[in-house]
Amino acid sequence: LIITGPCGVGKTWLGCALAQTACRDGVTVAYKRMPRLFEELELAHGDGRFPRLFRSITKAQLLILDDWGPDRLTATQRRDLMEIVEERYGRGSTMITSQLPIKAWHDVIGEPTFADAILDRIVHSAYRLELEGQSMRKSVTKMDDENSQT
Repeated sequence: LIITGPCGVGKTWLGCALAQTACRDGVTVAYKRMPRLFEELELAHGDGRFPRLFRSITKAQLLILDDWGPDRLTATQRRDLMEIVEERYGRGSTMITSQLPIKAWHDVIGEPTFADAILDRIVHSAYRLELEGQSMRKSVTKMDDENSQT
């Protein structure tokens, strides 16, 4: 599942709600924000935890990769992402949330050969949900302001 849309529209909220339902149904779920995932992987390469971290990410029945982009991936990040996607392909479900439209993902990955391989395994068989609307944060702030005035 790929959930895209503007900032604050509810991509992460929806992804977490779906993950919670999956957990209640006995599905193993791993949630990773992309920036933190790459930080964890970098540290794990250095201190020897990479094989264990990699297994925990790839063995989950549902992997949620939250906040894809907008920073371009480094060579190491591309390789790590390719290994994760390849290991999970056909074995587990992956949910990705992003503010970026899918057509911009190729540029985020950076290297055309890796981008083609990664996106081929993710995008072509995915359900796509493109959210629209205003930021939920603005709505909540407005409701809070109105409630505090009464």
